[in-house]
This record gives sequence, structure tokens and C-alpha cells, in this order.
Amino acid sequence: MTVIILIAVIVILAIWIVSLYNSLVKLRNNRENAFADIDVQLKQRHDLIPQLVETVKGYASHEKETLERVINARNGAISAKTIDDKIVAENALSSALSGLKITLEAYPDLKANQNFLQLQEEISDLENKLAAVRRYFNSATKELNNAVETFPSNLIAGMFGFKKEIMFDLGEQRATLEEAPKIKF
Repeated sequence: MTVIILIAVIVILAIWIVSLYNSLVKLRNNRENAFADIDVQLKQRHDLIPQLVETVKGYASHEKETLERVINARNGAISAKTIDDKIVAENALSSALSGLKITLEAYPDLKANQNFLQLQEEISDLENKLAAVRRYFNSATKELNNAVETFPSNLIAGMFGFKKEIMFDLGEQRATLEEAPKIKF
């Protein structure tokens, strides 16, 4: 009788461990899937930046340093491989883009340029989509982090190498980037 009880306890414990492990895997996969949604929007953003830079370059040649900073940040974002590296690189790109503020009065020809106006609209739309998918990604990351850090799943997480993941946090730029983008040219 003792052997049967011992076997039953071991089977129940094994089922419980497998269940917790599977839950952690589902949460990790959900986070990765959420980042895949972000990646699609980031690819579109990366494709628009050279067009924006070329359009502005013709009108604002003295802004060369700012434009180069944007292109370098874009190249860094494209070459990032891991989710964590991409988050850091995208924050740098967002910072570089926010530095690209030119007043309309200084460039009246740019204000009237159809390519520029269309690019401005597309980038604004993309930034709004990015904000939405970033919120979803952070929600998925929060769920995974909660599971990794709370008892008893933290025991299983530690045994199988699950760790707390970083959020797609905007840091000090959060206030300006969470609102609808206002690109001033």
C-alpha cells in the first residue's frame, strides 16, 4: 500500500511539473509571437526611414549630422539579432528620430513636398501601430515574468532556465513617444 501511495504521489508530482513547464513554454512563445508583431512594424519603419532622410536631405543639407545619426541608428536596429538587442537598438532609433525636428518655417519647400507629406503620414501611422503592439508585447512579457518569479512556478523556471525578460520600455522618452507622434518639419 505504501508503494502505491508513493507511486501516486510521484505521478501527481510529475504531472504538476510538466503542467507548470508547459505553461512557462506557452508564455515564452506568446512573448516571442508578440515581438514578431512588433518586428513587422519595425521592418516597415526601417524601410521608410531612408526615404524620409533622402527627402529631408535635399531641403536641409546642414542637418547632415542629425540625418547620419538616424541612418546609423537604423542600421544598428536592422543588425540587432536578439529580442533584447532589438529593444535597445529601437530605443536608440526612436531617440535619433526624435532629434530630427525641423521647423516648417525654416523649410517652406519641404512643407509643400508631397513625398514628405506622405512619408510623414505613414510614419505617424506606423508609430501608432508600434505603440499598440508594444503594449501587447509588454503584457505578454509581464505574464511570463510573473510566472517566472512567483511560487511555485519559479522553482520549475529556475530548473529549466526560464528567466525574467525585459520589457520594451521607452525609458525617459516614454512621455513623448506614447502620445501620437508630432513630427515637425
